[in-house]
Amino acid sequence: MALQRLAEVYLRILPGKFHYLKFILEAYDNLAILSAYDCSAGIVVIRYPQDMAAELFRLLAAIAASLTAINTHK
Repeated sequence: MALQRLAEVYLRILPGKFHYLKFILEAYDNLAILSAYDCSAGIVVIRYPQDMAAELFRLLAAIAASLTAINTHK
């Protein structure tokens, strides 16, 4: 069986949302691997199989606001 090279995408999220995103991605088996690139700046890298790109980007679009919006409700 040939190994498939993973595609990757870099995103900027709120630094405090890293674990939230990791939790969400881990709920989808074999969807993607999340790594921190620059923790203080909130830059992460997501590695994923090409055939999972559509599902991954649908998920990211659905949760984008929760990864980038600062909660002003107290």
